[in-house]
Amino acid sequence: MELQQMSWEEVETYLATRDDAVLPVGSTEQHGPIGLIGTDALCATAVAEGACEKAGAVMLPPLAYTPAPFNMAFPGTISVSEATFSALVSDIIAALATHGFRRLYVLNGHGANLAPLRALAEAAPLSLRIRSWWDYPRTDALRRSLYGDWEGMHATPSEVAITQARYRRIDRAPLAAPRPLDAAFRAAHAGDRHGPPDEHRAAFPCGRVGSWSELARSEHGTELLALAIHEAAEDMREFTAPGADAP
Repeated sequence: MELQQMSWEEVETYLATRDDAVLPVGSTEQHGPIGLIGTDALCATAVAEGACEKAGAVMLPPLAYTPAPFNMAFPGTISVSEATFSALVSDIIAALATHGFRRLYVLNGHGANLAPLRALAEAAPLSLRIRSWWDYPRTDALRRSLYGDWEGMHATPSEVAITQARYRRIDRAPLAAPRPLDAAFRAAHAGDRHGPPDEHRAAFPCGRVGSWSELARSEHGTELLALAIHEAAEDMREFTAPGADAP
């Protein structure tokens, strides 16, 4: 069920027996030459839609304007500050709590969202569970088996594959593999801790960060999406079970 397509009476009826909602969160930023600018939000929304249908949960409108300052040297990226993002999510949480929602499942698709979301969870007036779609164990194992180290850190073949399967494919001359990333770089830049926009584009001029996007196939995306939906629905059911912990 999508909140945007419900009436207030339907929401009131839902709240008579349940107290959970699902918020897909992504970004609006470049994803390399064959990646859609809305990739993070599109992936999170696709997983959330399927999982909510299976789990019977209400899905809130997706949140796509989030922090991505490192990609502002690439046209099309729209970044907001962490303070703006945190304030907006905090207001969303407060509104939900006012209406009687007591659990919020955040289905994330963008690494830079994680730190501010986790900070909000510590003082939220309801229980928050934050999951990135690639973190579900079987989904993560599948993407690693498909792409290995070429999954990289940004404009990953797994997310590009999902958008190819669900939305559209960009056809252009394929690029060779990008330069591989070592363990030290991955650790230092986890959670999208990248440098200033100009420096970031100079280091990664095509927008891929260790990710060989061209390995993506729509059939991979179909398989990844189905598995992520299944695991997300299982996790949502566990989150709403009596006595479930939020994290």
